[in-house]
Amino acid sequence: MRDIDLSAAQWRKSSRSGGNGGNCVECCFDFLESDSLIYVRDSKDPNGPALRFTRDEFIAFTEGVKNGEFDL
Repeated sequence: MRDIDLSAAQWRKSSRSGGNGGNCVECCFDFLESDSLIYVRDSKDPNGPALRFTRDEFIAFTEGVKNGEFDL
C-alpha cells in the first residue's frame, strides 16, 4: 500500500471520550475522495502511526465491539 500524508486530515474523536485520562482514538473518514479507507490513530500521539481499514473491516470491528466479541 502507498504512504498517505494525513497531515491535512480532519480527525474526529467521540464526544464521549472526555474524562477518561486521554485513552481515546481518533478516526478520519473520507480523507480522499478516491480513498474509501478509514484511518484510526491514538489521540495521545497524533504524529504517530495510523491504522488503515476498509469500510467493511471497520464495520465488522465496530459491530464486534457492540456485540461484546472483544470483552475480556
